[in-house]
Amino acid sequence: MKNQLFIYALAALAMGQACKNAGDYSKSVDDYLQLDSTTLEIATVADSLQVPWELAYHKDKLIFTEIAGTVKQLDLKTGKVKQLLHLTDVFQKRSTGLLGIAVQKTDAEHPYVILNYTTKKDSVISSKLVRYEYATDTLIHPTQLLEIRGNTAHNGTRLHLTQKDIIYWATGDAYDFPTAQDSTSLNGKILRINLDGSIPQDNPIPNSYVYAWGFRNMQGLTIDERGNIFTSEHGDAIEDEVNHILPIHNYGWPLFEGSYDTRTEAEKKGSTTAFTAPLRTWGPPIAPSGLAFYDHDIIPEWKNSLLLGTLKNQSLRILHLADDRKSILSEKVFLTNRYGRIRAVCVAPNGDIFLTTSNRDWNPQPGFPKPTDDRIIRLRPVKKALKDNLLTEDKPATPAKVDGAVLYKNYCASCHKEDGLGVKNSFPPLKGSARVKDSNSLLTIVLKGLDGKQAIDGVNYGTMMPSFAFMKDEELSSLLSYISKQFGSGTSITANQIKQKR
Repeated sequence: MKNQLFIYALAALAMGQACKNAGDYSKSVDDYLQLDSTTLEIATVADSLQVPWELAYHKDKLIFTEIAGTVKQLDLKTGKVKQLLHLTDVFQKRSTGLLGIAVQKTDAEHPYVILNYTTKKDSVISSKLVRYEYATDTLIHPTQLLEIRGNTAHNGTRLHLTQKDIIYWATGDAYDFPTAQDSTSLNGKILRINLDGSIPQDNPIPNSYVYAWGFRNMQGLTIDERGNIFTSEHGDAIEDEVNHILPIHNYGWPLFEGSYDTRTEAEKKGSTTAFTAPLRTWGPPIAPSGLAFYDHDIIPEWKNSLLLGTLKNQSLRILHLADDRKSILSEKVFLTNRYGRIRAVCVAPNGDIFLTTSNRDWNPQPGFPKPTDDRIIRLRPVKKALKDNLLTEDKPATPAKVDGAVLYKNYCASCHKEDGLGVKNSFPPLKGSARVKDSNSLLTIVLKGLDGKQAIDGVNYGTMMPSFAFMKDEELSSLLSYISKQFGSGTSITANQIKQKR
């Protein structure tokens, strides 16, 4: 008991020191969050932003990207937001644009800043890695380090720059699934790069940037002080993932999705390819995004954990790691639907946690954006909450029986929306669609998926739809009957019809 009191005393001392050493500015204190023994203040430190994608801490400042092409700086002492750079060659549509950022960990006056963004010349889309010098109020001397193939989605991307000036770049498969399994391609990979753009001599594959492969669309990347690499990744329809990355390991996509083996029996026969299983999977998908490792004493409940933001579930998840950091012992969920889509997570040296919302992007969820979106939010310990209605851990919902409305919300509503009207220029409406009214056509699409090249009711949206053949016949019957009754002809689709169509 004495040891426990001593730990809490140290935490309280650290808490006071943290507030003293970091900027105390906030536009508003929005909520308080009560953990087992620690009370966290949740405050907005910047608002009215345009889809901030990634942020990095540097000397009491947060340097962050906005997807349309601007790099900005937030002074944590004054709350002042200043534009450092505006890129004119950014291709921004849906999830393309100015994405990842990393800042060199140095006391030098002009550290390097690494940016990743998508460009389009004629019909060719590329994903560029560019180095700048930070000069207090601007970014100067751009140097392109690497350029790889891009696409209208699945570009990833996250960056991490280590203390030894090694860049790790998490790339997407650029909508070309087989490239993720091609170790000579730079898409669907973890790449390891020197600060001058050259290949590190100690890379696991000589004369190759490739460190690990088999990824679909990574959205989070973090490295702890021991060198453990962790990523979060969007699945197709079955399972999202968090992975522990090891050199020359294959993480399965598109042959494995999460723990689900997507290969046919013929492909499995005689196969000797080894895949590395994820640390954690989620199905239905939660759209995991920003990821950060937390190892500070000021929030003892979250020490030795991965902090994960989600887009679809709109939550902050705390994944507590085992002491060897090779497995996840527990998961807790907070802030569900409170602030909308959480895109990025950053931990300051003093233990403060910063989150960005992504509610003005191409796919806002019901009730968002709010008038002050998008925002950067800070979580930090305080001695006492000044509001009575404390937020607490979100308890998981009781799993429902096979229910079409629940299945639609879990698997379809994030794209096609709860009212079935879709997202303009991105996802087709279900309501009034000729294909939805035709039960046979609807069943074919759901079982086979779409490759993004077909026109839907005369419009080519250019987006892919996964196959939902992994669902049981009874589940598909319930889901498709719900879609038909809500948005189509009203015809029920039976499990027997689905069984015959497979």
